[in-house]
Amino acid sequence: MAFELAVIADDLTGGMMIASLLEREGVTCPVITETSQLEHIDPSTEAVVFANKFRLIPAPQAQETVRKAAEAFLTAGAKRLYYKYCATFDSTDKGNIGPCGETLMEVTGAERMIFSPSWPEWEVTVYQGHMFLGPNLLSNTQKIHDPVTPMTDSNLVNVLQRQTKVKVGLLSHTALQGGLSASKASIEEQAADGKQFFIVDAADDDDVMQCAKLVIDWPCISGGDAMPGFLAKVWRAKKEKEEKPLRYHLPPASGYEVILGGSCAAATLRQLEYFEKQHPLFRVDLLEASRNPKMVKSILEWAKPRMNEGPIAIATSGTVEQVAQVQAVLGTEGAALLADTVTGEVAKGLYELGARRFVVAGGETSGQVFNALGIKKVEVSSFDSFGGGYCHAEEPSPMTLLLKAGAIAGEDLFIRGLERMRSDEQPEQNDEGVEAAGTKIEL
Repeated sequence: MAFELAVIADDLTGGMMIASLLEREGVTCPVITETSQLEHIDPSTEAVVFANKFRLIPAPQAQETVRKAAEAFLTAGAKRLYYKYCATFDSTDKGNIGPCGETLMEVTGAERMIFSPSWPEWEVTVYQGHMFLGPNLLSNTQKIHDPVTPMTDSNLVNVLQRQTKVKVGLLSHTALQGGLSASKASIEEQAADGKQFFIVDAADDDDVMQCAKLVIDWPCISGGDAMPGFLAKVWRAKKEKEEKPLRYHLPPASGYEVILGGSCAAATLRQLEYFEKQHPLFRVDLLEASRNPKMVKSILEWAKPRMNEGPIAIATSGTVEQVAQVQAVLGTEGAALLADTVTGEVAKGLYELGARRFVVAGGETSGQVFNALGIKKVEVSSFDSFGGGYCHAEEPSPMTLLLKAGAIAGEDLFIRGLERMRSDEQPEQNDEGVEAAGTKIEL
C-alpha cells in the first residue's frame, strides 16, 4: 500500500469536500474517521482522507491528533501528507493551523511547508498575502461575525505568525507567474532568512497549479479544498490511468429522513426556513436545554410520531443575535459544546428509532453526528451541486448522509438532498436529475 496523498482534515465536511473533489479528478478517495480503518482500504487506492474534529480543540490535543494520523499514514506508505483546514483560514491566535503545521514538519522531517487556502473556483483567493472572498477582503465579510473564530484580519501572514514561533513568509503571485525557477528562488531566498512557513498567493487556478507543481514532492503540504485536486492532476499526468466515470449515486439506504442543523451561517438559516414551510422543524432553545436535562428526550418524543409522515428537522442554529444571547450566558465554548452534545444525542436517538437518511448542516455538527452514530468509514460521491458532502456508510448499518458546510447555498438544498437519497434506489431511472455543477458558496 502506497497512497499518493494522505489528507488529514480538521473537520468532517472539509474532509468530505476534498474526497469528492478528488473523485471528480478520477481518484478513488474514501473518508475514514479512525486510522485503524487503513487496514481495510484497497491497496490500489490513490488517496485517503482522515477527518477528525480538531479545528477548535486546544492546540496540544489537535497536535496529538495530527501526529498520530501522520504516523499511521507514513507507516502505511503515504508519499505525501496534506493538512486540510477551512478555506477561509478560520482559527484563533492560539491555533490550530500553525501548531498542527509544526507537528507535521516534525513528524515528516520537512524543512518547510506551504499554506494554500485559496479556492479560485469558489472566489476564495489570496493576493499579497491578503485573503479575498469574491471582491471583498476577508475582514469585510460576514466572517468577522463568526461566533467562534471571527476573522478580523485579512493578512494571512500575520494571522499565521500569531499562532507559531516558526517564521512565516509569502510565495507571491509574481513568483508563481515566473515559473518553477522563480518560485524556488523565492522560497530559497526567504528560507535563508529563517522562514519555513509560506502563505501562498493564488488569484486563479493557474497559480494553484504552479504551486502544485512546485510542492508535488514535498513530504507535507497544507491548504484548503482546491490544492489536492491540482496535486492529483500533477501526479496523474506522470502515469497512465484508466478514466474513471464520475459517480453521483451511491448504495441505497432505507429508513426515516432527518435534517440536523448546527451551522449558524446565513445560507443554512434560509435552508431551514425553506424546509419549515413544508415539513416539521424543532428549533432547540439552548438556554432552555442548559436548564432542562430532559431536553433530548422531549425532542425524540416530538420526532417519533412525525417521522412516519415524512422528513423532519431539528436545529440548534441561530442568528448572530440569538447566538450572542446564548454565548452571553453559557460562554462561547459552553454554547458550542452544548449544541454539539444535544445534536449528537438526538442523532443517536433518531438512529435507534429507524432514521437512516441524514442531512447535516455544519462541519462541527457533522463530526459530532459521525461520532454519535459510530461511523468510521464512508464512500463519497463525485463533487456536485451539494458541495461534496454526499456519502454512504455501510456500518454500523447502511446509511446515506449529506454533510453540508454552513456556507453552501441553495434554499432547497435539504429537499434536493433527500430526493437524491431516494433516487439511489433506482439510479438508472434518475440520472437526469443529477446536478454535476452549480454549487454555490455564500461569500
